[in-house]
Amino acid sequence: MKKKYLCPENFTQKIGAYSHGISVDLGKYKMIFITGQIAMDKWGKAIAPKSIRKQTEFVFKNIEEILAEDNATFKHVVKAVIYVTDMSQFPEISKIRNKYFADSKPVSTLVEINKTVKKGCDVEIEVIAIKEK
Repeated sequence: MKKKYLCPENFTQKIGAYSHGISVDLGKYKMIFITGQIAMDKWGKAIAPKSIRKQTEFVFKNIEEILAEDNATFKHVVKAVIYVTDMSQFPEISKIRNKYFADSKPVSTLVEINKTVKKGCDVEIEVIAIKEK
C-alpha cells in the first residue's frame, strides 16, 4: 500500500505522530483521509474565538488546501464528521457546510463535544474523499 502524506507548508507544526492528511493508493482510485481540522493558525493560536462562522470558514479553507495537495476538491468528499462544542451553533455551521458540500453531498455525522484540543476552537471537521487517479 502506497501512502502520500499531505501537509501544506503554512499549517500548524505537528506535535506527535499524526498527519494533516494521507492519500492512499487503491489502484484505480485514491482515498484521502483528512484529520480533524480546527481553527488554529500555524503558530498555534485560535482563530476568531467566539465566532463559529469565522472558525467554520477557516476550517473548510484548511480542508480545501489539504485536498488540493493531492489534486482533489470538495466534490470528491464522501464522508464528513463535524464536532461542535455548542449544538445551538449548528445552523451557522450548516450554512457554510452546505456551501462547500453542495455538489458532493457526503454522508455526515454531527457530534456535540465538551471541548476541542485547543481552547477557543469550537468546531472540528474531518473528511474522507475518494478520487479516480
